Amino acid sequence: MKVYEGKDIRNIALAGHGHAGKTQLTAAALHSCGATNRLTRVDEGNTITDFDEESVSRKISIFSSVAAAEWRGVKVNLLDTPGFNCFMNDTRAALHAADAALVVVDGVAGVEVQTEKVWSFAEEFKLPRAIFINKLDRERSSFERTLDSIHQVFGRTCVPIQLPIGSERDFRGVIDLVTMKAFLYEPDGNGVGKEVDIPAEYAEEAQKAHGVLVEAVAEGEDELMAEFFETGTLSAEHVIQGIHDEMKYNAIVPVLCGSALRNIGTCQMLQFCRIFFPAATEHPVIHLRQGDREIDRDVSDAQAPAAFVFKTAADAFQGRVTYFKVLSGVVRNDAHLVNSRTHTEERLAHIGIPFGKTLQPVTELHAGDIGVVAKLKDTLTGDTLADKSNQVALAPLHVEEPSIAYAIQAKSRQDEDRMANAVHKVLEEDLALRFYRDPQTQEFLVAGAGQQHVEIVVSRLRRKYGVDVALKAPKVPYRETIRGFADVQGRHKKQTGGHGQFGDVWVKVEPLPRGGKFEFVNATFGGSVPRNFVPAVEKGFLETSANGYLAGFPMVDFRVTLYDGSYHDVDSSEMSFKMAARKAFKAAMAIAKPVLLEPVMNVTVQAPVEFAGDLMGDLNGRRGRIAGMETKGSTQVIRAQAPMAEMLTYQSDLTSMTQGRASFIMEFDHYDYVPQLQAEKIIAAARAARTGDDEEDE
Repeated sequence: MKVYEGKDIRNIALAGHGHAGKTQLTAAALHSCGATNRLTRVDEGNTITDFDEESVSRKISIFSSVAAAEWRGVKVNLLDTPGFNCFMNDTRAALHAADAALVVVDGVAGVEVQTEKVWSFAEEFKLPRAIFINKLDRERSSFERTLDSIHQVFGRTCVPIQLPIGSERDFRGVIDLVTMKAFLYEPDGNGVGKEVDIPAEYAEEAQKAHGVLVEAVAEGEDELMAEFFETGTLSAEHVIQGIHDEMKYNAIVPVLCGSALRNIGTCQMLQFCRIFFPAATEHPVIHLRQGDREIDRDVSDAQAPAAFVFKTAADAFQGRVTYFKVLSGVVRNDAHLVNSRTHTEERLAHIGIPFGKTLQPVTELHAGDIGVVAKLKDTLTGDTLADKSNQVALAPLHVEEPSIAYAIQAKSRQDEDRMANAVHKVLEEDLALRFYRDPQTQEFLVAGAGQQHVEIVVSRLRRKYGVDVALKAPKVPYRETIRGFADVQGRHKKQTGGHGQFGDVWVKVEPLPRGGKFEFVNATFGGSVPRNFVPAVEKGFLETSANGYLAGFPMVDFRVTLYDGSYHDVDSSEMSFKMAARKAFKAAMAIAKPVLLEPVMNVTVQAPVEFAGDLMGDLNGRRGRIAGMETKGSTQVIRAQAPMAEMLTYQSDLTSMTQGRASFIMEFDHYDYVPQLQAEKIIAAARAARTGDDEEDE
């Protein structure tokens, strides 16, 4: 492929709900461009952009991928993005690198939950966008019904610029409402549309839709409105220019249609991208940071070179593979750029153009283009590479916090030795993952955006790195606290001849507010407890409270006040007073009303409106408290608080309740008291587990 300047480059992200057909549409576009010699299919597992083993086996996009193709004098960088909630962080990063978004909507299901989410991403980045209604060859598909759902959710600025010819099995072409021409396709999927006059049975409908389009374009600019009032219409040239200009600020969102599986309408989609979507150099100024100040920079070859890394992948042969967008300047082969985060210099040897998993070598990339390079040392997703004499940085990517965590355990000693290194490589690829050790339960935890997300990580560890691990629900990090007051003595005396042990303390124990942790106050006077033994008393309480009183969980949120005691000149020691403190702790807990605390999570659920009642009932059954509800189009947003223990299986239950059309985010909020009935079960289970461990030790 030849080197293209920014004015001839279109960076387009295909985004939408899962199974809307984004990957198949990308495959159809690549075939229509001549980049592939046959129409590849998702069902056959041979598409260019779904090359990862997990994507192929599950028939869903797990990572975003890029494929460049040439169409009538322009280079089109197609960014195929995931459509399921678990992988939305990757979608968001790809949209950050794009200059326009083609939102793919299922012609059967209409606008779905993740359609709205990717739309919000496009709005956040102020991307011009268009909508492609796909799968119009499917049974029960309907262009009119899908368009109604688009209008309900996204408004009347969404205006068709194409109409379908035929429906369901008889779908065979599209009508272009700008040129007022029809394009008919053969059923073999060759993607070549034959230009004909609009069939007579569609003439009236097409004329009416053309009038709606012209009026929508005229409303966007005063000059066009004046022409419209004067002549009652607009020239084709002014319609084209008006759509192009008004898309930049989303005054109009064109709606296209077709069938990716049968390659119908794909050529018209590519032609639309060439004419109407902005060139890479038409992108608004980029806001960068240079030291402590903000600067604006045009996407231009005349500027100093800078590139933003929006994706990192690990390859068994090439090592770390870095995908970047050239923000400004020209990035040449063997260029030396500085990472603005680490301040280390990177050599970009053998830069290339991405085409799925393959790289096409290129000598240079101009401002606005997308490239790929292997074996960078310290550069990760979200970093900016810039000229040494003109260092700048783009704001790092925002990544949503993981919603669910699972305990991960190596199946053998060999797997355990290799696990940390393999997980580290997976973390480089996926910013939405977290890997850490719970300091209380001592378990290794993998946290992700959902159950499927974490399960895929486990599968990739096994397939890609040969590390076999098992997943299990994490132990709930319960804690203990007190609700009452205690004033007790702790006395440790052991005098059997020779050097004895003696320590005596009087303490007051009282509860603290949530989050108070542990406080120790020395209120002794007159040397009743020598100053050098006071730290031992505090340490005795800390060590004993770490193992709790009721069920072995850490005791928190209480204050200990040491106010009196006694000692022996010879037999007292630090160990004696530590033992006295332990006895005082147990005596205090017997009367201070100890209780269990459990972690309570903030839960936000997004689902179609029709599932709202069932979801609220389910959350109530999980001891949840509904905090608020909000309707956004056809989506219901439910905010609630629920105990972590009740939410461990929520991902799979939510999927079954909503046929996979809902998503949720969960994060820790606070600790609260466990109801008595549940507490008794937890305490009994914990004591049984400790008894079993003791028997094994024996």
